[in-house]
Amino acid sequence: MTWLILAFLSAALLGCYDSFKKQALRENAVIPVLFFNTLFSSLIFLPFIILSAQSDILDGSIFHVNSGGWEMHKYIVLKAVLVLSSWILGYFGLKHLPLTIVGPINATRPVMVLVGAMLVFGERLNVWQWAGVLLTIISYVLLRLSGKKEGIDFRHNHWIWMIIGAVILGAFSGLYDKYLMSPVESGGVGLDRMMVQSWYNIYQCFIMLTMLLVLWWPKHHETTPFHWHWSIICVSLFLSTADFMYFYSLSDPDAMISIVSMIRRGSVLVSFVFGALFFHEKNLRAKAFDLALVFLGMIFLYIGSK
Repeated sequence: MTWLILAFLSAALLGCYDSFKKQALRENAVIPVLFFNTLFSSLIFLPFIILSAQSDILDGSIFHVNSGGWEMHKYIVLKAVLVLSSWILGYFGLKHLPLTIVGPINATRPVMVLVGAMLVFGERLNVWQWAGVLLTIISYVLLRLSGKKEGIDFRHNHWIWMIIGAVILGAFSGLYDKYLMSPVESGGVGLDRMMVQSWYNIYQCFIMLTMLLVLWWPKHHETTPFHWHWSIICVSLFLSTADFMYFYSLSDPDAMISIVSMIRRGSVLVSFVFGALFFHEKNLRAKAFDLALVFLGMIFLYIGSK
């Protein structure tokens, strides 16, 4: 099950991405950090776009980027808007909340994707997979309850609502990914995974450049200042690699978006370790049991998908 292995690798890298993102945002301006993240991600994929268009070096490889007109690119533009909207809300929320609180809230995304996948794509889970899903849901609920001990009011904290908004938009984006890369005969668009990942990064960079120049720069002296940190580059590197494995996984006809999305949320295990070791966050002992349930749920999902 190559798609399953790639999903687990993507989850590990995604946890590193969340951790470096937290570091990059500490006492830093959100919009320029996000702009540089999209810029470096675009620079990673730009050579693949150019080489694919101007030569045959990448023909037949997993790095080849297919070409296409507006009929294809209009779908990718919508993908860019969905992802960027989720990121903007998520970046602002993460800046002002503990990593060990944001992770569990983000981890509720697979539940939304699961419901959507069952309704839209007709996916069905077996007993092992349902057990994994239920264990994961329970663990996420317990993690959120643990967060209340840190004095965070989930109902009245607008940073919490930003994270929730990011989760909802992220769930829509996950379902949209499956639609984009499903074959036409299966009701999808049939886009090439490298085309989607390469170009949506390019479009996001131009959108963020516009926001940087129009919204942030005119008032940058009145807001949180921007300072450069090496972790900004790490954010782009880990995200690009994690997304590459994610898209490659989804391109497999046997891949189930509900399972891939659930496994990706296992990234909370990695971000928890970073939160404990590097950010010295609180209430870790109470959250350790909840994380054990997350890990057990991942094992059940793996067994059920073999």
